[in-house]
Amino acid sequence: MAKSGKELDGQSVAALTALKRAVELDSESRYQQALVCYQEGIDLLMQVLRGTKDDTKKWNLRKQITGYMDRAEIVKKYLDQEKEDGKYHKQIKIEENATGFSYESLFQKHLNETLTEVWVQDPYIRQIHHGKQQQSSGLQEIKESLQNHGVLLELEYSSSVHDREIRFNNGWMFKIGRGLDYFKKPQSRFSLGYYDFDLRPCHETTVDIFHNKHTQKI
Repeated sequence: MAKSGKELDGQSVAALTALKRAVELDSESRYQQALVCYQEGIDLLMQVLRGTKDDTKKWNLRKQITGYMDRAEIVKKYLDQEKEDGKYHKQIKIEENATGFSYESLFQKHLNETLTEVWVQDPYIRQIHHGKQQQSSGLQEIKESLQNHGVLLELEYSSSVHDREIRFNNGWMFKIGRGLDYFKKPQSRFSLGYYDFDLRPCHETTVDIFHNKHTQKI
């Protein structure tokens, strides 16, 4: 039995309400709830599509459904991977003067579409001989530069922080014995490793990488 225009309109409103909620939950990293809302909204849109006769409306509905289905698939794959990642723990031993351990080589494989925030806690992220004013000035320049690329840098200072760790809001956590300052100073601007950190010798340290799906903001 064909549905009336009023019934289809009601289903459209319900579908868009569910999908709007899905997008909100997705943006809040509440992926399990978001997936349920995506699935509910997509099912409702499919029902609207089956009852629609107008070709233009059908084309628009198919486009919307495809977009939401693509995002729902990404979220589902992430949730499936998260179950596997929860068992993950890897330790990397960086030897004295070892090379090939740039930030990119450590972190890149753990980046995905769901990552939107990174928290760095490091009590010795600046050189000890740098003054507070010089440090603040340098960090402000970095903040302004990042802002030009759509990245927001927020800074908090603490006199009681001792642990070093880096957290991604997709659940990955990194504990580096020396923090981010594990590279040796290059001999000059013209030495290998000055620009390419994969070629820069390292201090001896240990990197622990594991996944925690309940990662909270520091």
